Amino acid sequence: MLGRIFKAYDIRGTYPDLLNDIMAWQIGFGASKFLLNDAAAGGDTTPMMRNVVVGRDMRASSPSLTTQLIHGINDHGGDVIDLGMCDTSMIYFAVNHLDCAGGVMVTASHNPPNYNGFKISKRKAKPVGEATGLSDIRKHAAMIDKSAIIKQTGRVEQRDLWPPYARHVRSFLEWPSGTKLKVVIDASNGMAGTMIPKIFGKGSSMEQVPGLNIIELNFDNTKNEFAHEPNPLVAANLAQVQAAVIKEKADLGVCFDGDADRCVIIDEKGHAVGCDHLTALLAKHFLAIAPGAAVVYDLRSTKAVAEEITKAGGKPVRGRVGHVFLKQAMAENNGIFGGELSGHFYFRNNYNADSGVISMCVVLSILAKTGKHMRGMSQLIAPIARYPQSGEINFQIEDKDAALAALKKEYSVPIKGATIDELDGVTIDSFAKNGWWFNIRKSNTEPLLRLNMEAKDKATLAKILADVSPRLGKKVDH
Repeated sequence: MLGRIFKAYDIRGTYPDLLNDIMAWQIGFGASKFLLNDAAAGGDTTPMMRNVVVGRDMRASSPSLTTQLIHGINDHGGDVIDLGMCDTSMIYFAVNHLDCAGGVMVTASHNPPNYNGFKISKRKAKPVGEATGLSDIRKHAAMIDKSAIIKQTGRVEQRDLWPPYARHVRSFLEWPSGTKLKVVIDASNGMAGTMIPKIFGKGSSMEQVPGLNIIELNFDNTKNEFAHEPNPLVAANLAQVQAAVIKEKADLGVCFDGDADRCVIIDEKGHAVGCDHLTALLAKHFLAIAPGAAVVYDLRSTKAVAEEITKAGGKPVRGRVGHVFLKQAMAENNGIFGGELSGHFYFRNNYNADSGVISMCVVLSILAKTGKHMRGMSQLIAPIARYPQSGEINFQIEDKDAALAALKKEYSVPIKGATIDELDGVTIDSFAKNGWWFNIRKSNTEPLLRLNMEAKDKATLAKILADVSPRLGKKVDH
């Protein structure tokens, strides 16, 4: 049963049929065993290395799952620092700020209310994925018999980290005196509804930012209901914030996902900004601070990302899709910043971890600094969004490997002028010669191939898309 809820990067399932309180205890026990052993293997046996930070989102099942998770950690002998309700990125901060063995966030991110799960990080907030510890936690959890163990007595401490966390987040905000910006924030009835007031004022220990006018949408996260699916990557879920930006004549819109570690930006005209285009814009901001630094980006991103990084004097580094790989690439290359199409953005000065609210702070900083020139978000993005893109298209096909093999054979001939690499899926690139490139990745869980394509002009994009699509199977809507 446990095997059905362990995914590539986290643990997730519907509550209580696939994920229940008993499993939460097992996972707590298994996570404690893995995290404390991992810290000890690293040579650190200080008392803080018995601490595991725990936080939760606003779902109705989160309190009981958190309680049992904590019992499991304690019964193994781990100590818990309980942060209560928070955004996922606060866990990454807390693990580093308190120098703990790791952290667990109880959340199902952008999934519907009947889902829940766990995101686990180890020391220094390094991600725990299938190949970096989740398989070990699954084995530990599956082998535990609660009635047969000798329970140990770990402790639990409630800690309010909002003041230091708020100071950390706001350290990324550059706000020249006299700046005035109006921002519509859609919290998706998720954790941004708790986090934004704590960081930007309104009853928190932080003073409000002078000149920052925040218009709140869907901030109530007490009813376990969503005004829309808490996934900002789905266009339909942005309609409310887009309309509000136009109505309020706002400078910016921001839509967060359920656990507020991702966000999508809306420009002053009500248009969603592509996350790869935003990566390029933010890269220029950070390269002005750290000239020559590496910037890591999702390999599905527009060619303009690498071009803009190079133009700004930085080192572009293509990365595999997924936070485990992006964080690893950030660390290996001492990257100053990283971004991927999923809306996750990573920061060296945030322990190489991602943060939705820090992303928003950097965007606000860029607008604040260019305000005297009256340059809106749409003007900043327009030069970057210079190549037509297909967006991600899914195709249903049973023999995924055969389809990819046929494509590699077809496009490896010299006349195509393409290079082929398999860093993540298959990337076939003939941009320099014929003005197009595309990447195809296999779904880990479904008989699907995922296509992302780009070209130098719309006609070329239409032509190569028409050529490639029939080879991939039946197009599907998700």
